[in-house]
Amino acid sequence: MLGLMQDRQLLVSGLIEHAARYHPDVEIVSRTCEGPIVRTNWAEVRSRAAKLANALLSMGIRPGDRVATLAWNTHRHLELYFAVSGIGAVLHTVNPRLFPEQIDYILNHAESRVLFFDVTFAELVSDLQPRLGKVERTVAMTDEAHLPDAPDGTIAYEALIEGETDELVWPQFDERSASSLCYTSGTTGNPKGVLYSHRSTVLHSFTACAADGLGLSSADSVLLVVPLFHVNAWGVPYASAMCGAKLVLPGPNLDGKSLFELAVSEACNFSLGVPTVWLGFFKHIDETPGLDLSRLKLERVVIGGSAAPRAIIERFRRDFGVFVIHAWGMSETSPLATIGNLLPKHRGLSEEEQVDVQVRQGRAICGVELRIRGENGEPLPHDGSQAGDLLVRGPWVASGYFKGEGGDVLDAEGWFATGDVAKIDADGYVQLTDRSKDVIKSGGEWISSIDLENAAVAHPDVAEAAVIGVHHPKWQERPLMIVVPKPGKTPGRDELMAFLSVRVAKWWLPDDIVFAEELPHTATGKLQKTKLREQYGSHALPG
Repeated sequence: MLGLMQDRQLLVSGLIEHAARYHPDVEIVSRTCEGPIVRTNWAEVRSRAAKLANALLSMGIRPGDRVATLAWNTHRHLELYFAVSGIGAVLHTVNPRLFPEQIDYILNHAESRVLFFDVTFAELVSDLQPRLGKVERTVAMTDEAHLPDAPDGTIAYEALIEGETDELVWPQFDERSASSLCYTSGTTGNPKGVLYSHRSTVLHSFTACAADGLGLSSADSVLLVVPLFHVNAWGVPYASAMCGAKLVLPGPNLDGKSLFELAVSEACNFSLGVPTVWLGFFKHIDETPGLDLSRLKLERVVIGGSAAPRAIIERFRRDFGVFVIHAWGMSETSPLATIGNLLPKHRGLSEEEQVDVQVRQGRAICGVELRIRGENGEPLPHDGSQAGDLLVRGPWVASGYFKGEGGDVLDAEGWFATGDVAKIDADGYVQLTDRSKDVIKSGGEWISSIDLENAAVAHPDVAEAAVIGVHHPKWQERPLMIVVPKPGKTPGRDELMAFLSVRVAKWWLPDDIVFAEELPHTATGKLQKTKLREQYGSHALPG
Protein backbone atom coordinates (compact mmCIF):
# COMPACT_ATOMS: atom_id res chain seq x y z
CA MET A 1 0.00 0.00 0.00
CA LEU A 2 1.37 3.40 -0.99
CA GLY A 3 0.96 6.48 1.14
CA LEU A 4 -1.44 9.22 0.12
CA MET A 5 1.06 12.06 -0.07
CA GLN A 6 1.63 14.45 -2.96
CA ASP A 7 4.55 13.49 -5.16
CA ARG A 8 6.36 16.78 -5.68
CA GLN A 9 9.83 16.68 -7.21
CA LEU A 10 12.80 17.84 -5.10
CA LEU A 11 14.39 20.40 -7.42
CA VAL A 12 16.99 23.14 -6.99
CA SER A 13 14.52 25.64 -8.46
CA GLY A 14 12.26 25.02 -5.46
CA LEU A 15 15.00 26.30 -3.16
CA ILE A 16 15.42 29.67 -4.86
CA GLU A 17 11.66 30.12 -5.17
CA HIS A 18 11.29 29.49 -1.45
CA ALA A 19 14.08 31.95 -0.60
CA ALA A 20 12.61 34.66 -2.81
CA ARG A 21 9.10 34.19 -1.46
CA TYR A 22 9.81 33.86 2.27
CA HIS A 23 13.18 35.57 2.72
CA PRO A 24 13.15 38.18 -0.08
CA ASP A 25 14.99 40.96 1.76
CA VAL A 26 17.77 38.86 3.30
CA GLU A 27 21.04 40.20 1.99
CA ILE A 28 23.56 38.60 -0.34
CA VAL A 29 26.79 40.58 0.03
CA SER A 30 29.42 40.05 -2.66
CA ARG A 31 32.91 41.43 -3.15
CA THR A 32 33.36 41.53 -6.90
CA CYS A 33 36.45 40.91 -9.00
CA GLU A 34 36.20 44.52 -10.17
CA GLY A 35 36.60 45.63 -6.55
CA PRO A 36 33.37 47.12 -5.19
CA ILE A 37 31.00 45.29 -2.88
CA VAL A 38 27.58 44.55 -4.38
CA ARG A 39 24.52 44.09 -2.19
CA THR A 40 21.59 42.08 -3.44
CA ASN A 41 19.02 39.86 -1.71
CA TRP A 42 17.30 36.55 -2.28
CA ALA A 43 14.50 38.15 -4.28
CA GLU A 44 17.01 39.78 -6.63
CA VAL A 45 19.06 36.58 -6.92
CA ARG A 46 15.90 34.80 -8.03
CA SER A 47 15.05 37.58 -10.51
CA ARG A 48 18.50 37.67 -12.07
CA ALA A 49 18.76 33.86 -12.10
CA ALA A 50 15.48 33.74 -14.02
CA LYS A 51 16.80 36.30 -16.54
CA LEU A 52 19.95 34.23 -16.92
CA ALA A 53 17.91 31.06 -17.34
CA ASN A 54 15.92 32.69 -20.14
CA ALA A 55 19.17 33.81 -21.78
CA LEU A 56 20.53 30.26 -21.63
CA LEU A 57 17.31 28.89 -23.14
CA SER A 58 17.58 31.44 -25.95
CA MET A 59 21.17 30.31 -26.44
CA GLY A 60 19.90 26.78 -27.06
CA ILE A 61 20.91 25.23 -23.75
CA ARG A 62 18.81 22.16 -23.12
CA PRO A 63 18.33 19.70 -20.25
CA GLY A 64 21.51 17.75 -19.58
CA ASP A 65 23.80 20.27 -21.31
CA ARG A 66 26.83 21.25 -19.26
CA VAL A 67 27.47 24.91 -18.48
CA ALA A 68 30.92 25.53 -17.00
CA THR A 69 32.26 28.20 -14.65
CA LEU A 70 35.75 29.42 -13.79
CA ALA A 71 34.84 31.81 -11.04
CA TRP A 72 35.18 32.97 -7.44
CA ASN A 73 32.48 33.38 -4.79
CA THR A 74 30.39 36.24 -6.13
CA HIS A 75 26.70 37.05 -6.58
CA ARG A 76 26.91 36.20 -10.28
CA HIS A 77 28.32 32.76 -9.59
CA LEU A 78 25.52 32.22 -7.07
CA GLU A 79 22.95 33.16 -9.73
CA LEU A 80 24.44 30.55 -12.04
CA TYR A 81 23.89 27.90 -9.35
CA PHE A 82 20.13 28.35 -9.66
CA ALA A 83 19.75 29.41 -13.30
CA VAL A 84 21.61 26.51 -14.88
CA SER A 85 20.22 23.70 -12.73
CA GLY A 86 16.78 25.30 -12.69
CA ILE A 87 16.25 24.69 -16.41
CA GLY A 88 17.53 21.11 -16.20
CA ALA A 89 21.05 21.83 -17.43
CA VAL A 90 24.14 20.83 -15.42
CA LEU A 91 26.28 23.40 -13.63
CA HIS A 92 29.92 22.38 -14.11
CA THR A 93 32.10 24.30 -11.65
CA VAL A 94 35.80 24.10 -12.56
CA ASN A 95 38.59 24.68 -10.06
CA PRO A 96 40.72 27.53 -11.51
CA ARG A 97 43.62 26.58 -9.23
CA LEU A 98 44.26 23.40 -11.18
CA PHE A 99 47.01 23.21 -13.79
CA PRO A 100 45.88 24.48 -17.23
CA GLU A 101 46.30 20.96 -18.64
CA GLN A 102 43.86 19.63 -16.03
CA ILE A 103 41.34 22.41 -16.73
CA ASP A 104 41.67 21.67 -20.43
CA TYR A 105 40.98 17.97 -19.81
CA ILE A 106 38.03 18.65 -17.48
CA LEU A 107 36.25 21.08 -19.82
CA ASN A 108 36.65 18.77 -22.80
CA HIS A 109 35.72 15.63 -20.89
CA ALA A 110 32.56 17.31 -19.58
CA GLU A 111 31.78 18.65 -23.09
CA SER A 112 30.60 21.94 -21.61
CA ARG A 113 28.84 24.08 -24.20
CA VAL A 114 29.17 27.46 -22.47
CA LEU A 115 31.96 28.77 -20.25
CA PHE A 116 31.33 31.59 -17.76
CA PHE A 117 34.50 33.10 -16.29
CA ASP A 118 35.60 35.86 -13.94
CA VAL A 119 37.76 38.63 -15.37
CA THR A 120 40.74 37.40 -13.34
CA PHE A 121 40.77 34.28 -15.53
CA ALA A 122 40.51 36.00 -18.92
CA GLU A 123 44.12 35.23 -19.88
CA LEU A 124 43.70 31.60 -18.86
CA VAL A 125 40.54 31.26 -20.95
CA SER A 126 42.26 32.87 -23.94
CA ASP A 127 45.14 30.41 -23.67
CA LEU A 128 42.76 27.46 -23.38
CA GLN A 129 40.30 28.55 -26.05
CA PRO A 130 42.00 26.96 -29.11
CA ARG A 131 41.78 23.53 -27.41
CA LEU A 132 38.17 23.81 -26.18
CA GLY A 133 36.38 22.26 -29.11
CA LYS A 134 33.05 21.77 -27.35
CA VAL A 135 32.75 25.28 -25.84
CA GLU A 136 30.49 27.29 -28.14
CA ARG A 137 30.18 30.51 -26.13
CA THR A 138 32.26 32.33 -23.53
CA VAL A 139 30.74 34.81 -21.07
CA ALA A 140 32.82 37.17 -18.91
CA MET A 141 31.15 37.59 -15.53
CA THR A 142 31.21 41.39 -15.51
CA ASP A 143 29.64 44.39 -17.22
CA GLU A 144 30.63 45.81 -20.59
CA ALA A 145 32.73 48.55 -18.98
CA HIS A 146 35.05 45.91 -17.51
CA LEU A 147 34.99 43.42 -20.39
CA PRO A 148 38.54 42.02 -20.60
CA ASP A 149 40.58 40.90 -23.58
CA ALA A 150 39.11 37.46 -24.21
CA PRO A 151 38.29 35.04 -27.02
CA ASP A 152 36.34 36.52 -29.93
CA GLY A 153 32.62 36.57 -29.35
CA THR A 154 32.88 36.81 -25.56
CA ILE A 155 29.91 38.66 -24.13
CA ALA A 156 29.58 40.42 -20.79
CA TYR A 157 27.33 38.72 -18.23
CA GLU A 158 25.33 41.89 -17.55
CA ALA A 159 24.74 42.43 -21.28
CA LEU A 160 23.60 38.83 -21.61
CA ILE A 161 20.79 39.19 -19.07
CA GLU A 162 19.96 42.88 -19.61
CA GLY A 163 17.19 42.39 -22.14
CA GLU A 164 15.71 39.28 -20.59
CA THR A 165 12.55 39.01 -18.52
CA ASP A 166 12.48 37.47 -15.07
CA GLU A 167 9.13 35.88 -15.83
CA LEU A 168 9.79 32.17 -15.80
CA VAL A 169 8.00 29.07 -14.67
CA TRP A 170 10.77 26.68 -13.78
CA PRO A 171 10.31 23.38 -15.62
CA GLN A 172 9.39 20.26 -13.68
CA PHE A 173 11.32 17.04 -14.29
CA ASP A 174 12.58 13.93 -12.53
CA GLU A 175 14.36 14.86 -9.29
CA ARG A 176 17.00 12.25 -10.09
CA SER A 177 18.15 14.38 -13.03
CA ALA A 178 21.71 15.70 -12.87
CA SER A 179 22.05 19.17 -11.35
CA SER A 180 25.79 19.83 -11.09
CA LEU A 181 29.15 18.31 -11.91
CA CYS A 182 32.41 18.59 -9.96
CA TYR A 183 35.69 16.89 -10.74
CA THR A 184 37.84 15.34 -8.04
CA SER A 185 41.28 16.77 -7.37
CA GLY A 186 42.66 14.18 -4.95
CA THR A 187 42.84 11.20 -7.29
CA THR A 188 45.72 9.74 -9.25
CA GLY A 189 45.51 10.00 -13.01
CA ASN A 190 42.94 12.23 -14.67
CA PRO A 191 40.29 13.92 -12.50
CA LYS A 192 36.95 12.13 -12.35
CA GLY A 193 33.54 13.76 -12.55
CA VAL A 194 31.06 13.46 -9.69
CA LEU A 195 27.54 14.07 -10.98
CA TYR A 196 25.06 15.29 -8.37
CA SER A 197 21.28 15.10 -8.72
CA HIS A 198 18.54 17.51 -7.70
CA ARG A 199 17.30 14.95 -5.20
CA SER A 200 20.70 14.41 -3.59
CA THR A 201 21.29 18.18 -3.44
CA VAL A 202 18.00 18.98 -1.72
CA LEU A 203 18.34 16.10 0.77
CA HIS A 204 21.89 17.24 1.54
CA SER A 205 20.55 20.76 2.17
CA PHE A 206 18.12 19.49 4.80
CA THR A 207 21.09 18.01 6.65
CA ALA A 208 23.00 21.30 6.61
CA CYS A 209 19.96 23.04 8.10
CA ALA A 210 19.34 20.40 10.77
CA ALA A 211 20.20 21.26 14.36
CA ASP A 212 22.44 18.20 14.59
CA GLY A 213 23.88 19.02 11.18
CA LEU A 214 25.44 22.41 10.56
CA GLY A 215 22.53 24.15 12.26
CA LEU A 216 22.27 26.67 9.42
CA SER A 217 19.26 28.95 9.79
CA SER A 218 17.74 32.33 8.94
CA ALA A 219 19.50 33.71 12.04
CA ASP A 220 22.92 33.23 10.41
CA SER A 221 25.17 35.61 8.52
CA VAL A 222 27.47 33.24 6.65
CA LEU A 223 30.97 34.14 5.53
CA LEU A 224 31.31 31.59 2.73
CA VAL A 225 35.06 31.09 2.37
CA VAL A 226 34.96 27.58 0.90
CA PRO A 227 34.90 28.15 -2.88
CA LEU A 228 31.79 27.76 -4.98
CA PHE A 229 33.96 25.59 -7.27
CA HIS A 230 34.79 23.16 -4.43
CA VAL A 231 32.07 20.50 -4.06
CA ASN A 232 29.27 23.05 -4.47
CA ALA A 233 30.74 25.13 -1.62
CA TRP A 234 29.91 22.22 0.70
CA GLY A 235 26.23 22.62 -0.23
CA VAL A 236 25.88 25.93 1.61
CA PRO A 237 24.42 28.00 -1.29
CA TYR A 238 21.50 25.58 -1.57
CA ALA A 239 21.04 25.22 2.19
CA SER A 240 21.16 29.00 2.65
CA ALA A 241 18.34 29.41 0.14
CA MET A 242 16.41 26.67 1.94
CA CYS A 243 16.56 28.45 5.31
CA GLY A 244 17.00 32.10 4.23
CA ALA A 245 20.47 32.70 5.66
CA LYS A 246 22.46 35.79 4.77
CA LEU A 247 25.41 35.00 2.50
CA VAL A 248 28.65 37.00 2.45
CA LEU A 249 30.78 36.16 -0.59
CA PRO A 250 34.46 37.23 -0.49
CA GLY A 251 35.18 37.09 -4.22
CA PRO A 252 38.87 36.60 -5.04
CA ASN A 253 40.12 38.08 -1.76
CA LEU A 254 40.74 35.18 0.60
CA ASP A 255 43.60 36.70 2.58
CA GLY A 256 43.30 37.02 6.34
CA LYS A 257 42.84 40.79 6.31
CA SER A 258 40.00 40.74 3.76
CA LEU A 259 38.18 37.91 5.52
CA PHE A 260 38.51 39.56 8.92
CA GLU A 261 37.15 42.86 7.61
CA LEU A 262 34.19 41.19 5.91
CA ALA A 263 33.42 39.12 8.98
CA VAL A 264 33.35 42.27 11.12
CA SER A 265 31.49 44.57 8.72
CA GLU A 266 28.75 42.00 7.96
CA ALA A 267 28.44 40.66 11.54
CA CYS A 268 29.13 37.13 10.33
CA ASN A 269 28.44 34.57 13.03
CA PHE A 270 29.09 31.50 10.91
CA SER A 271 31.84 30.57 8.45
CA LEU A 272 33.29 27.62 6.58
CA GLY A 273 36.76 26.96 5.22
CA VAL A 274 39.78 24.68 5.06
CA PRO A 275 42.48 24.86 7.78
CA THR A 276 44.94 26.92 5.70
CA VAL A 277 42.37 29.73 5.43
CA TRP A 278 42.17 30.02 9.21
CA LEU A 279 45.94 29.99 9.58
CA GLY A 280 45.98 33.10 7.36
CA PHE A 281 43.15 34.59 9.39
CA PHE A 282 45.13 34.15 12.64
CA LYS A 283 48.29 35.44 10.99
CA HIS A 284 46.57 38.73 10.15
CA ILE A 285 45.33 39.07 13.73
CA ASP A 286 48.77 38.31 15.16
CA GLU A 287 50.52 40.78 12.87
CA THR A 288 48.03 43.62 13.28
CA PRO A 289 48.28 45.17 16.73
CA GLY A 290 45.33 47.19 17.94
CA LEU A 291 42.59 45.18 16.23
CA ASP A 292 39.29 45.44 18.08
CA LEU A 293 38.53 41.74 18.35
CA SER A 294 35.31 42.44 20.25
CA ARG A 295 33.75 43.44 16.91
CA LEU A 296 34.19 39.89 15.62
CA LYS A 297 30.83 38.12 16.01
CA LEU A 298 31.81 34.61 14.88
CA GLU A 299 30.16 31.83 16.88
CA ARG A 300 30.59 28.71 14.70
CA VAL A 301 33.22 27.74 12.15
CA VAL A 302 33.09 24.62 10.02
CA ILE A 303 36.46 23.15 9.12
CA GLY A 304 36.81 20.42 6.51
CA GLY A 305 38.81 19.56 3.42
CA SER A 306 41.62 18.20 5.58
CA ALA A 307 41.91 17.40 9.27
CA ALA A 308 41.55 20.39 11.58
CA PRO A 309 44.64 20.71 13.80
CA ARG A 310 43.88 20.74 17.51
CA ALA A 311 45.74 24.06 17.79
CA ILE A 312 43.19 25.75 15.49
CA ILE A 313 40.23 24.33 17.40
CA GLU A 314 41.74 25.40 20.73
CA ARG A 315 42.59 28.90 19.58
CA PHE A 316 39.15 29.58 18.15
CA ARG A 317 37.66 28.46 21.44
CA ARG A 318 40.14 30.20 23.76
CA ASP A 319 40.61 33.54 22.00
CA PHE A 320 37.26 34.06 20.28
CA GLY A 321 34.69 31.83 21.96
CA VAL A 322 34.08 30.13 18.61
CA PHE A 323 32.93 26.51 18.42
CA VAL A 324 34.64 24.59 15.62
CA ILE A 325 32.46 22.06 13.85
CA HIS A 326 34.84 19.47 12.47
CA ALA A 327 33.31 17.81 9.41
CA TRP A 328 34.40 15.13 6.99
CA GLY A 329 33.36 14.31 3.49
CA MET A 330 34.59 14.26 -0.07
CA SER A 331 33.43 15.18 -3.56
CA GLU A 332 31.79 11.78 -3.74
CA THR A 333 29.67 12.46 -0.60
CA SER A 334 28.33 15.87 -1.71
CA PRO A 335 30.40 16.44 0.65
CA LEU A 336 28.83 16.23 4.14
CA ALA A 337 29.11 12.73 5.62
CA THR A 338 30.06 13.31 9.26
CA ILE A 339 29.58 16.40 11.44
CA GLY A 340 31.26 17.00 14.79
CA ASN A 341 28.72 18.32 17.24
CA LEU A 342 28.89 17.48 20.94
CA LEU A 343 26.39 15.16 22.62
CA PRO A 344 24.52 16.11 25.83
CA LYS A 345 26.84 13.86 27.84
CA HIS A 346 29.81 16.01 26.79
CA ARG A 347 28.45 19.24 28.30
CA GLY A 348 29.91 18.57 31.72
CA LEU A 349 33.37 17.77 30.41
CA SER A 350 36.33 20.11 30.77
CA GLU A 351 37.30 22.24 27.79
CA GLU A 352 40.26 19.97 27.08
CA GLU A 353 38.02 16.89 27.11
CA GLN A 354 35.50 18.58 24.81
CA VAL A 355 38.30 19.43 22.38
CA ASP A 356 39.25 15.74 22.51
CA VAL A 357 35.83 15.13 20.94
CA GLN A 358 36.06 18.05 18.50
CA VAL A 359 39.32 16.89 16.94
CA ARG A 360 37.51 13.81 15.67
CA GLN A 361 35.72 14.14 12.36
CA GLY A 362 32.24 13.86 13.85
CA ARG A 363 29.38 11.38 13.60
CA ALA A 364 27.48 10.11 10.59
CA ILE A 365 24.49 12.26 9.75
CA CYS A 366 21.08 10.70 9.17
CA GLY A 367 21.03 9.17 5.70
CA VAL A 368 24.72 8.26 5.71
CA GLU A 369 25.95 4.82 6.77
CA LEU A 370 29.57 4.13 7.70
CA ARG A 371 31.59 0.95 8.04
CA ILE A 372 35.24 0.11 8.57
CA ARG A 373 36.85 -3.05 7.29
CA GLY A 374 40.15 -4.80 7.85
CA GLU A 375 42.90 -5.72 5.43
CA ASN A 376 41.09 -8.93 4.48
CA GLY A 377 37.75 -7.21 3.94
CA GLU A 378 36.26 -8.22 7.29
CA PRO A 379 33.98 -5.72 9.11
CA LEU A 380 35.68 -4.21 12.16
CA PRO A 381 33.92 -3.24 15.40
CA HIS A 382 33.09 0.37 16.20
CA ASP A 383 35.01 0.34 19.45
CA GLY A 384 37.29 3.34 18.92
CA SER A 385 40.43 1.20 18.93
CA GLN A 386 40.56 -0.68 15.64
CA ALA A 387 41.36 1.22 12.45
CA GLY A 388 40.33 0.10 9.01
CA ASP A 389 39.34 1.25 5.55
CA LEU A 390 36.35 3.60 5.76
CA LEU A 391 33.28 2.78 3.62
CA VAL A 392 30.20 4.93 3.09
CA ARG A 393 26.79 4.74 1.43
CA GLY A 394 23.75 6.98 1.31
CA PRO A 395 21.39 9.01 -0.91
CA TRP A 396 23.97 11.73 -1.60
CA VAL A 397 26.94 9.39 -2.08
CA ALA A 398 28.21 8.77 -5.62
CA SER A 399 27.26 5.50 -7.32
CA GLY A 400 29.81 6.01 -10.11
CA TYR A 401 31.79 8.62 -12.00
CA PHE A 402 30.73 10.66 -15.03
CA LYS A 403 30.98 8.70 -18.29
CA GLY A 404 31.80 5.56 -16.32
CA GLU A 405 35.39 6.58 -15.61
CA GLY A 406 36.98 4.32 -12.99
CA GLY A 407 34.51 1.49 -13.62
CA ASP A 408 32.39 0.07 -10.80
CA VAL A 409 33.08 1.98 -7.59
CA LEU A 410 30.61 0.21 -5.29
CA ASP A 411 30.92 -3.24 -3.80
CA ALA A 412 28.16 -5.82 -3.92
CA GLU A 413 26.39 -4.22 -0.94
CA GLY A 414 26.56 -0.69 -2.33
CA TRP A 415 29.47 0.54 -0.20
CA PHE A 416 31.84 3.19 -1.56
CA ALA A 417 35.49 2.89 -0.46
CA THR A 418 36.61 6.38 0.58
CA GLY A 419 40.35 5.73 0.59
CA ASP A 420 40.54 6.89 4.21
CA VAL A 421 41.63 4.85 7.20
CA ALA A 422 39.57 5.51 10.32
CA LYS A 423 38.40 4.39 13.73
CA ILE A 424 34.76 4.67 14.80
CA ASP A 425 33.87 4.68 18.48
CA ALA A 426 30.74 3.40 20.22
CA ASP A 427 29.06 6.84 19.91
CA GLY A 428 29.72 6.87 16.18
CA TYR A 429 32.51 9.47 16.18
CA VAL A 430 34.95 8.99 13.32
CA GLN A 431 38.67 9.51 13.83
CA LEU A 432 40.58 9.59 10.57
CA THR A 433 44.06 8.19 11.00
CA ASP A 434 45.33 8.39 7.43
CA ARG A 435 44.67 7.98 3.78
CA SER A 436 44.91 4.32 2.82
CA LYS A 437 47.89 5.10 0.61
CA ASP A 438 49.58 7.24 3.31
CA VAL A 439 49.31 5.01 6.36
CA ILE A 440 52.67 4.20 7.98
CA LYS A 441 53.11 0.52 8.85
CA SER A 442 55.89 0.07 11.38
CA GLY A 443 56.64 -3.37 12.77
CA GLY A 444 53.13 -4.55 11.92
CA GLU A 445 51.46 -1.59 13.67
CA TRP A 446 49.87 1.49 12.10
CA ILE A 447 51.07 4.99 12.89
CA SER A 448 48.70 7.89 12.18
CA SER A 449 50.45 10.59 10.20
CA ILE A 450 47.48 12.90 10.83
CA ASP A 451 47.82 12.65 14.61
CA LEU A 452 51.56 13.27 14.39
CA GLU A 453 51.03 16.29 12.16
CA ASN A 454 48.42 17.76 14.48
CA ALA A 455 50.71 17.28 17.46
CA ALA A 456 53.52 19.14 15.69
CA VAL A 457 51.30 22.05 14.61
CA ALA A 458 50.42 22.60 18.27
CA HIS A 459 54.00 23.86 18.79
CA PRO A 460 53.97 27.67 18.82
CA ASP A 461 56.81 27.92 16.28
CA VAL A 462 55.36 25.47 13.72
CA ALA A 463 53.21 26.72 10.85
CA GLU A 464 52.65 23.39 9.10
CA ALA A 465 53.88 19.80 9.30
CA ALA A 466 53.67 16.68 7.17
CA VAL A 467 54.61 13.09 7.99
CA ILE A 468 55.47 10.35 5.51
CA GLY A 469 56.76 6.82 5.90
CA VAL A 470 60.28 6.02 4.69
CA HIS A 471 61.91 2.63 4.36
CA HIS A 472 63.48 1.06 7.44
CA PRO A 473 65.43 -2.24 7.25
CA LYS A 474 63.96 -3.60 10.49
CA TRP A 475 60.56 -1.93 10.99
CA GLN A 476 59.50 -1.76 7.32
CA GLU A 477 58.63 1.94 7.61
CA ARG A 478 59.32 4.72 10.05
CA PRO A 479 57.88 8.25 10.14
CA LEU A 480 59.77 11.23 8.76
CA MET A 481 58.41 14.67 9.69
CA ILE A 482 58.76 17.70 7.42
CA VAL A 483 58.16 21.00 9.25
CA VAL A 484 57.53 24.53 8.00
CA PRO A 485 58.41 27.01 10.79
CA LYS A 486 56.42 30.17 11.35
CA PRO A 487 58.06 33.33 9.93
CA GLY A 488 61.00 34.39 12.04
CA LYS A 489 60.97 31.21 14.13
CA THR A 490 63.66 28.51 14.19
CA PRO A 491 62.49 25.51 16.22
CA GLY A 492 65.17 22.86 16.67
CA ARG A 493 64.90 19.15 16.00
CA ASP A 494 65.55 18.14 19.62
CA GLU A 495 63.11 20.77 20.87
CA LEU A 496 60.34 19.41 18.66
CA MET A 497 61.13 15.82 19.61
CA ALA A 498 60.77 16.72 23.27
CA PHE A 499 57.51 18.54 22.54
CA LEU A 500 56.10 15.50 20.70
CA SER A 501 57.30 12.98 23.27
CA VAL A 502 54.60 13.96 25.77
CA ARG A 503 51.85 14.04 23.13
CA VAL A 504 52.20 10.77 21.20
CA ALA A 505 53.30 7.22 21.95
CA LYS A 506 57.07 6.82 22.13
CA TRP A 507 57.17 4.39 19.20
CA TRP A 508 55.24 6.92 17.08
CA LEU A 509 57.96 9.57 17.39
CA PRO A 510 59.48 10.41 13.99
CA ASP A 511 62.91 8.98 13.37
CA ASP A 512 63.92 12.34 11.94
CA ILE A 513 62.64 15.89 11.44
CA VAL A 514 63.62 18.06 8.48
CA PHE A 515 62.70 21.68 7.87
CA ALA A 516 61.35 23.21 4.67
CA GLU A 517 60.18 26.62 3.47
CA GLU A 518 56.86 25.25 2.21
CA LEU A 519 54.88 22.07 1.59
CA PRO A 520 53.21 21.07 -1.68
CA HIS A 521 49.40 21.24 -1.74
CA THR A 522 46.68 20.29 -4.17
CA ALA A 523 44.38 22.91 -5.65
CA THR A 524 41.96 22.31 -2.77
CA GLY A 525 44.57 22.75 -0.05
CA LYS A 526 45.34 19.10 0.68
CA LEU A 527 48.91 18.00 1.30
CA GLN A 528 50.46 16.32 -1.73
CA LYS A 529 52.20 13.47 -0.01
CA THR A 530 53.04 11.84 -3.33
CA LYS A 531 55.38 14.76 -4.03
CA LEU A 532 56.81 14.59 -0.53
CA ARG A 533 57.52 10.89 -0.99
CA GLU A 534 59.24 11.66 -4.28
CA GLN A 535 61.36 14.32 -2.61
CA TYR A 536 62.10 12.65 0.73
CA GLY A 537 61.42 8.96 0.12
CA SER A 538 65.14 8.12 -0.01
CA HIS A 539 65.96 10.23 3.06
CA ALA A 540 68.56 8.46 5.23
CA LEU A 541 67.24 8.07 8.76
CA PRO A 542 69.70 8.56 11.64
CA GLY A 543 71.33 5.35 12.83
